[in-house]
Amino acid sequence: MGDQPQTSTRCWQRASAATEPVLIVDTGPLLAAADLADPDHAVCVSILTTSEPLHTTPLVIAEAAYLIGRRIGSEAEARFFQSISSGDLTIESLLPEDLNRIAQLVARYADLPLGGTDASVIALAERLGQTTVATLDYRHFSVVRPTHVTAFNLVPNRTSTA
Repeated sequence: MGDQPQTSTRCWQRASAATEPVLIVDTGPLLAAADLADPDHAVCVSILTTSEPLHTTPLVIAEAAYLIGRRIGSEAEARFFQSISSGDLTIESLLPEDLNRIAQLVARYADLPLGGTDASVIALAERLGQTTVATLDYRHFSVVRPTHVTAFNLVPNRTSTA
C-alpha cells in the first residue's frame, strides 16, 4: 500500500504520543514491519504507527535484529536500529525480578517450550501492568496466564491461532 522503504532510513515512524497505556511489543511484529514480503507487514506497520507508545525488552531487540539481518539484510537491520534510535520504541531494562519471573515462566511452560525472549515480554507486561501485547506468536501468548490479568489482549487480532 504505497510502501517505499528505499525513501526512508527507518522501518517505521511513529507519531508523537506520550499517553498511557503502552503497547508491549514482541519480535514478530517488528520483523513483519521490516519485511515488505511478510503477509503481516501492513497490519504490523499499522499497529506500530498508530498504537500507544511502544515498549519492549533487550531480548526482543536482539532477536529481531538478528532475524531482520539474516532474513532481509543489513540495510533493513540498519533501518531497524534507526527506528529505535529515533525514539519509536522504548527498550525497558530487565530488572532482577524480571529475570526471576523469566526463569519461572520458562520452567513452568517448558512443554511449549516458552523461550526467554517471550518470557521477557510477559515479565515486562506484568511489571508495567499492561494487558495488550503486539505479537504474531499466538501459540505461546494465548496459553500463558499472566499474574495481573486472566489473559493478554493480543494484537493484531486473529480469528484463529495458527
